[in-house]
Amino acid sequence: MGKEAKPPRSARLSIDVSPEARREIRLAAASRDQTIRDYVRDAIAARLRRDRARMRPPAALHQAEDPVLGELWDNPRDAVYDKF
Repeated sequence: MGKEAKPPRSARLSIDVSPEARREIRLAAASRDQTIRDYVRDAIAARLRRDRARMRPPAALHQAEDPVLGELWDNPRDAVYDKF
């Protein structure tokens, strides 16, 4: 029989928040029928997804995306590359 893979261990993260922030977090979690832990984990995951999407570089640069480079690229000598 094969050995079952263990799930990755979680790392503990501890933060200090004001009593008011804790109360708001607790109320927000309760309104979603979640624990504070699950609510905060979901909030962090959502923020990380947005940040990763924003930091991802564009697949290709085009003249419309970068006017300065567009001016440099827009010349007869480099026109041959416009066909591709």
